[in-house]
Amino acid sequence: MPLNVVIAGSSGFLGTHLSAELVRRGHSVVALVRRPTSAPDESTWDPYAGVYDREVLGAADVVVNLAGAPTAGNPHSGKWARELRESRVTTTRVLAGAVAGSERRPTYLAGNGISWYGDRGAEVLTEDSGPGAGGLLTDVSHEWQDAAGPAVDAGARVCFLRTSPVMDRRAAPLKQLRLLFRLGLGARLGNGRQYMPMISLRDWVGAVAHLAEHDDVSGPVNLCCPTTPTNAEFTDALARAVSRKALLAAPAFAVRTGAGDLAAEVLGSINARPAVLEGAGYRFSDRTVHEVVRAGLG
Repeated sequence: MPLNVVIAGSSGFLGTHLSAELVRRGHSVVALVRRPTSAPDESTWDPYAGVYDREVLGAADVVVNLAGAPTAGNPHSGKWARELRESRVTTTRVLAGAVAGSERRPTYLAGNGISWYGDRGAEVLTEDSGPGAGGLLTDVSHEWQDAAGPAVDAGARVCFLRTSPVMDRRAAPLKQLRLLFRLGLGARLGNGRQYMPMISLRDWVGAVAHLAEHDDVSGPVNLCCPTTPTNAEFTDALARAVSRKALLAAPAFAVRTGAGDLAAEVLGSINARPAVLEGAGYRFSDRTVHEVVRAGLG
């Protein structure tokens, strides 16, 4: 059955590809935009003022929030960190209120990050695992999820999209890493033993579309490939894919200096598994690091 889907953050990399896939599947998509518009597939909103079209949200079957300032920024900037946090928490809270206030109680697919789990070493992490301690992104992910509370409390079906880095040559982080590795500057980070969850673009899009179309899943959903590689394994896979060697290593102290507030996530270890997706019948196209890298490089 065709769905009416409202997406915040539809102009971003993931939002653009998700919108296209949903339309291809026969669904209608309305983009929430921060400018005046009269286009039938767009609706103006201002999350910081709490302004949105209640008719548009009220007619939705699914609301997706992918809005937020990019994670690629200056990790030493307090302004960047505030925008990162506020943009995610505010948009999530406003849309959660809209979902809670709608008579139809649409499904809410709320963006989030795999960093929610924090640095957990080699521990296998499924959606049943609890939260952990970490750095900036871990703290933001906790607040980000909590902001969807009104929709959960109202009884709406809510899925928290715990997204791991999406590997595609057209977007960070693979866009930058591909260039470095082709120059022979590829390097493992620290000792390379930290687990590094990731997912291909086609699996991220396919999995989120699957969640929109199947109403038997709610709660947290890990968006990562089934076999999480270590940083050393990813380094080797990318080097092989671009026909280069990666013999360098970036010392942990140098990574901490350069990564600033993101150092805990860069050096931290999250050995995640997409248990909910696999239990819901989603079939991954790219299950291993080699398949994810090949798909990402196109």
